[in-house]
Amino acid sequence: MTTATERNIAAAEEHSAHNYHPLPVVVATAEGAWMTDIEGRRYLDMLAGYSALNFGHGNRRLVDAAKRQLDRVTLTSRAFHHDLFARFGAELAELCGMEMILPMNTGAEAIETAVKTARKWGYRVKGVPDGRAKIVVAENNFHGRTTTIISFSTDPEARADHGPYTPGFEIVPYGDLAAMEAAIDEHTVAVLLEPIQGEAGVLVPPPGYLAGVRRLTTERNVLFIADEIQSGLGRTGRTFACEHEGVVPDMYVLGKALGGGVVPVSAVVSSRAVLGVHRPGEHGSTFGGNPLACAVALEVIAILRTGEYQARAADLGDHLHHQLTLLTGTGAVTAVRGRGLWAGVDIAPEHGTGREISERLMERGVLVKDTHGTTIRIAPPLVITKEDLDWGLDQLRAVLTTPAASAA
Repeated sequence: MTTATERNIAAAEEHSAHNYHPLPVVVATAEGAWMTDIEGRRYLDMLAGYSALNFGHGNRRLVDAAKRQLDRVTLTSRAFHHDLFARFGAELAELCGMEMILPMNTGAEAIETAVKTARKWGYRVKGVPDGRAKIVVAENNFHGRTTTIISFSTDPEARADHGPYTPGFEIVPYGDLAAMEAAIDEHTVAVLLEPIQGEAGVLVPPPGYLAGVRRLTTERNVLFIADEIQSGLGRTGRTFACEHEGVVPDMYVLGKALGGGVVPVSAVVSSRAVLGVHRPGEHGSTFGGNPLACAVALEVIAILRTGEYQARAADLGDHLHHQLTLLTGTGAVTAVRGRGLWAGVDIAPEHGTGREISERLMERGVLVKDTHGTTIRIAPPLVITKEDLDWGLDQLRAVLTTPAASAA
């Protein structure tokens, strides 16, 4: 006899490409920081859709905003104006301390938009010879999976069998300011960085690195593009991760939490001098900045203005990192990194792979996700209570103190 979960997964695998390796759980409903599967089992969500669900599952403010808009108008395309677009642009620009926005849908689309914008700015404003624009990026980055984006990835799984690759990028070690300085030349139009590298295992750069990049890019007339798709909008205890070093980039790339886990919303936010290089017909998106997306994103912006979620991420993040650091004394955890309610936990190989630890946590009612073999990522919704967070950490502690062989 097979279970409902097994039947559902088998049916999904029969009719969908195997481009993901999800944990064997089939979610049916969710609220706050908790999800329930099709067989009625409850799980504490400690991943939050890779930060897309910063404000929790089924957040009433966001769901109500979407429902109200569903009865009005959901899509006009950018062929016409709609009555929420101007307000969305003004309020998102204000949140970022910028002047203009260019809305898209997914994070990858927003990164592509940032790349195109930087190149166009380089040719039209900086005066770089046509076809010579260069963008400097960091090793172990994750900015998406389009053909251009994987062209500057160092992850073999992302790159393999997708060539030929797009030129125009130079990769330097993350956190190495000297290497960054050496890479910037007269053809460099931008530096594109994650303030904290998420997919790489929640890697936080050395103190002063982001400030150093800001100084270098200002001196060399190069755009500093901050990919805050995962790190931004409250996750690290600030609205933007760049704020931890007092840095304001030339361009923010936003996504995930901007749509509140309700609809996909992304955007590039910058100055008029940068985004003003675009002309009608040169770049766009049918769904970018659609009325439904604007309605939800406007409510996200209103939530962020209160500072409540940033404060929760800071306070609970301190507690999270303190508790995780204690695990390093057990020998089961070799390193803990991160900021706010975001952590990468390296598991000692003798205790299991990241995938195995994730599966064992799933059996105990906690959902996390592995990356790069031995690392698990912890990023619960910012609405999580301290009691639920402690319960989830107790399950991790139990998994790591249970011999892997006996747990099988």
